[in-house]
This record gives sequence, C-alpha cells and structure tokens, in this order.
Amino acid sequence: MTITDETGVDGERFRSALARHAAGVVVVTANSRGVPVGLTATSFSSVSLAPPLVSFYVAQSSATWPRLRLAGTFAVNVLAGDQHDVAGRFARKDVDRFAEPTRWRPGPSGTPLLEDVAAHLICAPHSTMAIGDHILVVGLVTSASTTRAAPLLYHHGRYGRFQPHP
Repeated sequence: MTITDETGVDGERFRSALARHAAGVVVVTANSRGVPVGLTATSFSSVSLAPPLVSFYVAQSSATWPRLRLAGTFAVNVLAGDQHDVAGRFARKDVDRFAEPTRWRPGPSGTPLLEDVAAHLICAPHSTMAIGDHILVVGLVTSASTTRAAPLLYHHGRYGRFQPHP
C-alpha cells in the first residue's frame, strides 16, 4: 500500500490503481443527423431509480462526442461476454464502427441497437457536466430490454467474462 501526501498521485500510479477495478462494458450509440455514431465506455453507472437515470463519462478530446451530443435519443448497449471485438472496434479511431462485422438494427428515432447484447437502455439526454478531462453524461431511461447473456467485463486492460461463484 502506498501512502501519498496532499500533493496528489501521479497519473501512472492512479491509472494502475484504477485498473484493479472491474467494470462493465457498454457501447453508447445514437443517430446523429442521419449518421450512426457510437463509442465504448467502461464508466457506465446507474444514477437513480426514480426517475430512471444512468450515466457514463466521455473524454473531452473524443471525436465522437460532438456528434453524439446532438442526438435526441441514445442507446446504452450492455455488451455480452463474447463481444470483446465489438468493444474494441467502438474504442478505435478512424474505423467505420457500424460496418461489417458489426451487427445492428435501427431502434427508436433510428438509434442504432447492437445485436446480441445483454441489455439495451434507450435514453433521452438529461444533463451533462464537464468534470476534469471528461464530460459526465446523464440519460433518462425511456425503455429497457434484457437477454440472458452474461456481461462483458474490463479489468486490468483486458476484456473478460463474468464467472459467478458456485
């Protein structure tokens, strides 16, 4: 265990500590002026049950965020345990994320819904706030659907599957 003084923690040590936290993996998608856009996020979280709110963070440097924020609806696609390739594709730059082999269909307002995911949450934008080098995005969930698929997890820089205790 490392104890630091009030001056803070360097970026590498902070990143290393956060890598020990396992997180679910989602792809946030939207129809932005007729063009599908999407990004991978591991910062997804529930915020409130009443009203039903969820959140995720996106880097202020994101090339996708300026287009995604224009959409009136977005979808949170909770990836299934075998969809690490989808997570990787939506995390890359300079690639058509919606081209083959990505499987998707248009949902409400043309919002892209990825196929074979563990869950879909359709959201209306609720609020955003700049925090540090990221933007907190909060969505009001207007529709939710689930499957039996186990979720994809991200831990220590790698994707994996949830393995319940017997």
